[in-house]
Amino acid sequence: MRTILLAACLMLVAAEAQAVSRYDPTRMSCDRVRATIARQGAVILRYQSTRVPGLPLYDRYVQDERFCNMGEVRARAYVPSADIKSCPVYICKRPDFDRHFRRRIFPRH
Repeated sequence: MRTILLAACLMLVAAEAQAVSRYDPTRMSCDRVRATIARQGAVILRYQSTRVPGLPLYDRYVQDERFCNMGEVRARAYVPSADIKSCPVYICKRPDFDRHFRRRIFPRH
């Protein structure tokens, strides 16, 4: 019985991981990239690095914070698209409280 329950849990985890669609933003216009993210809520965008030839880059991009894990916030990011070099999108990331703390303690002049 435990084996069946463990197998069922593993299948659910695998099914959830496969539910996110993957796209190449360099084959889409910026408007289409943003519309795809808005329609699906969360997608994986995969593209080639412009600084390191042959290096694939990818991340999970989201519509809003509902698609982030607990403790993460939505942050602006940029991906290349077919029509513009820097298409604004959003990723989930943990807030950097240390950076804000240092800013208050050691203000820049």
